[in-house]
Amino acid sequence: MSPTIESAEHKALRSAVAALGQRYGREYLARVAREGGHPDELWADAAKLGYLGVNLPEAYGGGGSGIAELAIVLEELGAAGCPLLMMVVSPAICGTVIARFGTDDQKRTWLPGLADGSRTMAFGITEPDAGSNSHRITTTARRDGDDWILTGRKVFISGVDIADATLIVGRTEDARTGRLKPCLFIVPRDTPGFGRSVIDMELQAAEKQFELTLDEVRLPASALVGDEDAGLLQLFAGLNPERIMTAAFAIGMGRYALVRAIEYAKTRQVWKEPIGAHQAVAHPLAQAHIELELARLMTQKAAALYDAGDDMGAGEAANMAKYAAGEACVRAVDQSVHTLGGNGLTREYGLASLITASRVARIAPVSREMILNFVSHQSLGLPKSY
Repeated sequence: MSPTIESAEHKALRSAVAALGQRYGREYLARVAREGGHPDELWADAAKLGYLGVNLPEAYGGGGSGIAELAIVLEELGAAGCPLLMMVVSPAICGTVIARFGTDDQKRTWLPGLADGSRTMAFGITEPDAGSNSHRITTTARRDGDDWILTGRKVFISGVDIADATLIVGRTEDARTGRLKPCLFIVPRDTPGFGRSVIDMELQAAEKQFELTLDEVRLPASALVGDEDAGLLQLFAGLNPERIMTAAFAIGMGRYALVRAIEYAKTRQVWKEPIGAHQAVAHPLAQAHIELELARLMTQKAAALYDAGDDMGAGEAANMAKYAAGEACVRAVDQSVHTLGGNGLTREYGLASLITASRVARIAPVSREMILNFVSHQSLGLPKSY
C-alpha cells in the first residue's frame, strides 16, 4: 500500500482515536493546563486502548506497528483539541531508540512501561549555547572505573517533572581519534546531581519546560544506551521520529483550528449570506486545508521511509514534513482566528491561545531555518553556510 493512500487499518485507527479525542477535547486540556495539572486521564485511556505504544515491539507489550501509526494517534488527538506532547518524547524518541539500540535489560526495564503508559521518559538534547547544532553539545561523559560521570546543562526539556527518567545526549571522547562523539544515557529522575528548574513560558501547556543541570552525575555502565561508537546513528534514529511526530502535532492543531473556523463561517451572518459564502473568507480557508493535506502527505512519506528502515531517506523527508506542517499550522491558525474576528480572541472559542502554540512547530525541535540549511546542502548540493 502506498503511503499516500491510507489502508483500511489506518482509517480505522484514525476513527477510533478521533472518538477518544472527542470525549476530552480542547476544554479538557485547557483546564488541565490552567490548573497546573497533567492530562493523566486522557493519557491513561489512550494507554489502555493501546495507542501510546502502538509503535513499540509486541514482545514488550507494544502494538508492533510503526511511527506511521503513532503519528496518526497524535494527529487525531490534536485535531480533537487535546494532543499529548509527551507522545513525541516518550514512545516516539526514547521508546524507538531503546527498542532499536538498547540492551536486553534496558528493553525489559523500560519498553513495557513506555508501551502501557505507566512509565514515561523525557529527552534531553538542547543546550543553552548549542541551539539546533547537535555538534556543539557540551554535556560531557567521562569514564570513572566502570561508571560514567556526566556534566553539563540542558534547556527546554519537556515533562521532566513527570518522567521517570530522561534520555540525555552527551559527548564522550573517542579513544582512537580524541574527538568528541555523541552518546545516549538513561538518567533516572532522582539521580544525585541531576537538577531541574522550571522555565517560565508564555505558552500555556500541561507539559512544563525545564532547564537541567548535570553536576558530576554518576551513572552505572548499564545507563549507556547501545554502542558507544554508534552515537550519531542512534541519535538520528530518535530525531527522525521526533520531526515526524512534530509534523503530526502541527497538522492536528491546524485541523482543529480550521474546523472551528469553518463551523463559524457557515453560520455567522453579517449581511444576507453566511460569511463563508464570500470568497475573501472561503478561499484562504480552502488554501489552509490544501496546505495541511500536502503536509500530511509528506509526513506519511517520512513515516513510511522510517518504518521501512531507510534512515537517510527518512531524514530528508522528516525535515521537509516538519517544515511544511509547521508553516501550514501557523497559517491555518492565523486564518482561523482572523475568520472569527474579535471572537477569535475570546476564551470562549479557544483559538487565541493557538496563536502562540502554533509557533512551536516552527521553532522546535529544530528551527525552520536549520531545515532550510539541511535541504539546501543535503538535497540541493549547495555549499554550506555554516
